[in-house]
Amino acid sequence: MLLNMADTTVDSEKVPPLPVAFSSINDVRFQKDVSEESSLHSPTSSTTLIEKYELARCLQWITNNGFQRVSLQFPDECLVDSAAITAWLDGNVSGKVFVLGDTSYGSCCVDEVSAQHYTADSIIHFGYTCLSPTKRLPVLYIFGRYSIDVEDCCAKFQEIIPDPMSKVIIYYDVRYTHAIDDFKAGITVYENVLITKLNVPTDELAEENDQGNQEEFSNHSICGRTFTVPDNATICDYSVFFIGEEGLLLTNLMFSFPKCPLFFYNTVSKEICQETLINKKLMRRYYMIERIKDANIIGIVVGTLGVSDYLQCVHRMESIIKKAEKKSYTFVVGKLNVAKLSNFLEIDIFVLVACAENSLIDSKEFFKPIVTPFEVEIALNSSREWTGDYYTDFRQLLPGAVAHVPLSDGPFDNTDVSLITGKLRTLGQSDNQPEPSDTIIARPEALSVTTVKAKDAGEFLAQRSWQGLQPQLGETPVTKAVEGSSGIAWKYSHECS
Repeated sequence: MLLNMADTTVDSEKVPPLPVAFSSINDVRFQKDVSEESSLHSPTSSTTLIEKYELARCLQWITNNGFQRVSLQFPDECLVDSAAITAWLDGNVSGKVFVLGDTSYGSCCVDEVSAQHYTADSIIHFGYTCLSPTKRLPVLYIFGRYSIDVEDCCAKFQEIIPDPMSKVIIYYDVRYTHAIDDFKAGITVYENVLITKLNVPTDELAEENDQGNQEEFSNHSICGRTFTVPDNATICDYSVFFIGEEGLLLTNLMFSFPKCPLFFYNTVSKEICQETLINKKLMRRYYMIERIKDANIIGIVVGTLGVSDYLQCVHRMESIIKKAEKKSYTFVVGKLNVAKLSNFLEIDIFVLVACAENSLIDSKEFFKPIVTPFEVEIALNSSREWTGDYYTDFRQLLPGAVAHVPLSDGPFDNTDVSLITGKLRTLGQSDNQPEPSDTIIARPEALSVTTVKAKDAGEFLAQRSWQGLQPQLGETPVTKAVEGSSGIAWKYSHECS
């Protein structure tokens, strides 16, 4: 939802001071075991809190739009400042300000579901964000201001890319947005540098760039950022330079630009390097595609309830899986962990519908592999061919998007050999009609292991040696209620003292 900021401004010099600290050095605190990021979890002094979190801008946004129930969402590294920020805003606005206790999914996504549970009419999201679009509530992003040595970053950029005519796309962590103008001023000799613009719902960061006639450029929106490429060039002609820290965004960039050289400037260690492991990572994802083709039962895990069009992606996954004559089940389990997904033994593989940065899960610790919607498209959509491009944002696969490929109208039968098992497999409709699941009976007593692979949860249950407790209706005698044990846990009445 786009919001227009009014022309009125708030004078930061007239902003009331923050309240005094809520705790003293004698308070008992439980600290996380962190090493390099310990400074990120220390409280910010009251003199810099207003500037770091742009509280004057928050106050202006709330006042100009007349919001009465404002929810504040903080990542873990900003929780130490949440009490002071909430108290300051609550004392300067007429409405109610409250903190969201815990996000249902990743903290990088706006948690509209939790906010609506408390009938919030707006959200202020602090800290790092994946910039996934939302539709239900107006959102204001406050990235924070992480420190960065701009001079060193410019020097390292010129060192690794010495040619001033080189074509480079600049990506950066949102927490360094405040320093991008200074970085741009330090590399003015580079004429073909494209600095990406954040896809945020504010006019100030969504202005048209000054690269001439827009008809001579083509817009691209990748990883929550937008940039324009001249029509006489392609993305493959550019290198990608990322400013930030190692994390999900860097991995997302590696997959989103597999054909481009990727340079990474670490703002913490002040080191610069070129990422070269993309081919190895793509080989791992191709293995996942083969696992999808071998699977009979696919679980669709909803990893977000806030990213727009997530439900449309779930329906598309169901259609693709059904077209390939496979069975699908949909799960909403909140934050993923090994224990939750291990409860579903029937599932051969899971597909995660989440934001672009949380879709690429390293599933080595999980009982079954976890794949992305794009990998399901490659494996089961007979109309889609592998072009070398990889899409982590599921919205790019939906109808009307740049990478959408419609399903074929008629039935298809694609038989090939599995590269994992070496056996024949068939995708799509086959000539032999499958038997209903209720015709599958218990396996012969002489066999201890069955090689038949279930096609749905009913068949899987029928093939299990233990199918749960049996009710045995009518087979057990009826008894009256009897008195049980009484007392307390460490000594019951029937026990000797």
